Amino acid sequence: MTRSIRGSRRAALLLSGMAAATALLASGCGAGQVAETALKAPSVQGVNVQTPDNAYKVRGLYVEYPGDTGYAAGANASVNTVIYNDTPNPVTVTVTTDGAREIVLTGTAGSPTASAPASESASPSESASPSAPASPSESAPAPAGEPAKSEIPAFGYVQLNVQGGRHLQLVGLNESLRAGQTVNLTFDFGNGRTITTPTPVGVPLTPAPPASPIIHREGGEEGTSGHGG
Repeated sequence: MTRSIRGSRRAALLLSGMAAATALLASGCGAGQVAETALKAPSVQGVNVQTPDNAYKVRGLYVEYPGDTGYAAGANASVNTVIYNDTPNPVTVTVTTDGAREIVLTGTAGSPTASAPASESASPSESASPSAPASPSESAPAPAGEPAKSEIPAFGYVQLNVQGGRHLQLVGLNESLRAGQTVNLTFDFGNGRTITTPTPVGVPLTPAPPASPIIHREGGEEGTSGHGG
């Protein structure tokens, strides 16, 4: 009788120990899944930087995707960004670069400045996605533009985006650029407040479709598009 009770107690202890180990393993797997999810890159393009006092912010900054061939040295490249002014006074921001002959403000006529309050949760860059411009030529002509300077109202922002018309344009790149590489830009808000940051060249948010395979046949080559015999 005593042995039976002791055996029952041992079985209960073994079962409880196995249950605790299973719970630990389950929690460990769950933690691993959360960490893996946290490491995933966001789908919004560009970098986010600001002045040390958070008075001025540059959001969604990136160079337009150049296609598979990239930008050749001497070519022009469009830049997208949204710049916020979180102060009670208007400010003029000037953009410069050491990665091209010059940088200008170009695009369709009209003011790029919005007078809405600068709210990052309602950033107009959140829904913007890069378009795929035509491949740049070796000697792209300089676009008609003006100095890369914009006035931002108090507690407002300026949106500079290719899809919206007005945007920044790098003219005469010093070196060739491909997707994933960077070029330096400096944003000067005056009074010693500047932001200098590497600006990435955009990448496709979705992978391009794979090329059709080639089938070697007598009499030539043809793709497997469904039209071949």
